[in-house]
Amino acid sequence: MSVLNIKTWFHLFWTTLLIGSLGAVAAGLALQGISGAVPFKGITDFMLYALILFGYGMLVSVYSQLGFFAYLILNYMGFGVFPRKIWQYIQLVLALLALFDLFLIRSFVGGERSLTADLLLGLSILIAALAVAHFKVRDTNASAWIPTFFFMTGITIVELIGVLRIGVDNATLFIVVPLVACNAFQILRLHRILRPAAG
Repeated sequence: MSVLNIKTWFHLFWTTLLIGSLGAVAAGLALQGISGAVPFKGITDFMLYALILFGYGMLVSVYSQLGFFAYLILNYMGFGVFPRKIWQYIQLVLALLALFDLFLIRSFVGGERSLTADLLLGLSILIAALAVAHFKVRDTNASAWIPTFFFMTGITIVELIGVLRIGVDNATLFIVVPLVACNAFQILRLHRILRPAAG
């Protein structure tokens, strides 16, 4: 049996917090470099902007971790209710439905949306999910592919619903980069921090 004790959870929490913060800083500075939307009057303004991004990334990280633990509970309940193979198929169908909805959802929440932006977002999440699932299978076994793919698509898209309703591409990018980074880190790290219980 595997356990997630306080020490390993503490390690996962703080490292994920750092991943989210660095992801937000990277996304924010990249957007600033491209658009120059925030006028900096000096190095102090730049450092303050980076600090705000760092704090924002911490918030996204906590949000990501809530989603991760919700997924673990959902997965545990799924295995309790359905046979293992059936639950795997259910996750795959839900993942594909979530991706399909992602391409269309912002077309139905009001206003005109950029089809190109929606396609790029969906393809980015799909590519990230396929890559993470590949590395997860390489480190564990083939049965981990569908749960990892479901988490990186279905759960990530559910976590994005709020920002998708805003309909601002920059806001979406601000949350997608640290969120996907945090989700990928957690699912790839999970099997490493779990260890057989003693005795």
